[in-house]
Amino acid sequence: MIRATEPTLTSIREKVEAGERLSLDEGVFLYRPDVPLPEVGELANLVRERKNANRTYYNINTHLNPTNVCVYRCVFCAFRSDLRSPRGYLMNDEQILARGQEAVDCGATEMHIVGGLHHQMKYDWYLNLIRLLHDAYPRLHLKAWTGVELDWFARMTGKPMRTVLQEMIDAGLGSLPGGGAEIFHPEVRDQICEHKADAGRWIDIHRTAHGLGIRSNATMLYGHIENAFHRVDHLIRLRELQDETGGFQTFIPLAFHPENTGLSHIKKASGIMDLRTLAVARLMLDNFDHVKAYWIMLGIGTAQTALAYGADDLDGTVRHELIYHDAGATTPEILAVEDIRRLIIEAGREPVERDTLYHRVVRDGAEWQTAEPLAAG
Repeated sequence: MIRATEPTLTSIREKVEAGERLSLDEGVFLYRPDVPLPEVGELANLVRERKNANRTYYNINTHLNPTNVCVYRCVFCAFRSDLRSPRGYLMNDEQILARGQEAVDCGATEMHIVGGLHHQMKYDWYLNLIRLLHDAYPRLHLKAWTGVELDWFARMTGKPMRTVLQEMIDAGLGSLPGGGAEIFHPEVRDQICEHKADAGRWIDIHRTAHGLGIRSNATMLYGHIENAFHRVDHLIRLRELQDETGGFQTFIPLAFHPENTGLSHIKKASGIMDLRTLAVARLMLDNFDHVKAYWIMLGIGTAQTALAYGADDLDGTVRHELIYHDAGATTPEILAVEDIRRLIIEAGREPVERDTLYHRVVRDGAEWQTAEPLAAG
């Protein structure tokens, strides 16, 4: 029997320099603690600069989490609340419109909308939320509903996913966030979120969205009960769908925050693990244009360092984020544009404001317009 050659850092470097695709075994190898992180980061930076030169992107955005009441009880979630809990809340139309007005007044180009799956709210409430915001603020890009939320809408209504998505698009949906992916492998997924949409369903929802012309992001929740194999398996499944549809824009690795969750006994992932995960993702996802260092979860220092480890996007101002702060994130609740630009410049990169679809934004205070698309490569 002829056995495949074991991966080495030298053989992986040769493939990366030649623009060749890495295998699952090679991705797992890069997670080994005896593989020097600076060398993995150097390879990831090579890919990052090949795709995006010296640019680092950010946007002016705000979050809307319209309710924290949720039918699911995912063990990793600190945000959700029971229906009768004093923590539970549900925003009304006036509050939702006020959040939209605040976003417009601050010059935001995007509103990121995700939340709980409220036991008593029908599908029309979620659909009308999109319509309400889009009708009032038509220039505000609405990036809304994870695959898990969309799966719930389809279950509630009995409608095909394509119909649900088309109705959301008609109401004003602009794109999908990447949440709800967690970890695809059933060994892990069945333990941390057994009742919600499985990997195949999440992937099919994004495939359907891409087929309707809707771009989306992709995420991976790491640093809990998964291991290197599960992470790389997750990345390869995303890469395969991207080969098929080309509909993903950005990959965002999400560091698990254990505080106030059912996994509070787990130690939070180290900065070393954060940087290695970003770098491995950049190397495995050769068909993704962008990898984001989400400063809310990573911390500002690690996110800034990540710009040398494969990341080319810092997200944005992120006003009103609740989900990860409820889980113990100690980062600020918002970053000013001047602070984001300073962090990027200090890292030796060129700050570029983008909209959700990676068009360059030309700005005069709160007034803005988009210029040419920011092509990768």
